[in-house]
Amino acid sequence: MAAVRRPGAYVCGIDAAMDVIGGKWKVLILWALSERPHRFGELRRSVPGVTEKVLAAQLRELEADGIVHREDYDEVPPRVEYSLTSRGADLNAALEPLGDWGRRNVIGDAYRGAPEDAAPVASFGV
Repeated sequence: MAAVRRPGAYVCGIDAAMDVIGGKWKVLILWALSERPHRFGELRRSVPGVTEKVLAAQLRELEADGIVHREDYDEVPPRVEYSLTSRGADLNAALEPLGDWGRRNVIGDAYRGAPEDAAPVASFGV
């Protein structure tokens, strides 16, 4: 089932972009496809934890949005490859600063502890 877009209902560009990449797996699919085209099984192995059903649904949505291209080859056995469209590559480039932020502020913190300038987190425990 394709995602239902909300034309005219977006508050800003980020809202519109999040409508396209929303969900747990789409950004990871885009990251894997940025390296090279993948067959379905390769892509599933590149995105650990995603089920076949969810991966197929996410790929259909990304294809409907013009982010991913599906190439069917007339071969036996059948072969299908997924790749980024130019629109998908453009979206991936827009996500690169977010990935940089995650590496600096989240992944980096796991190795060196919380940064000194981090604000204290409120505790809601008893």
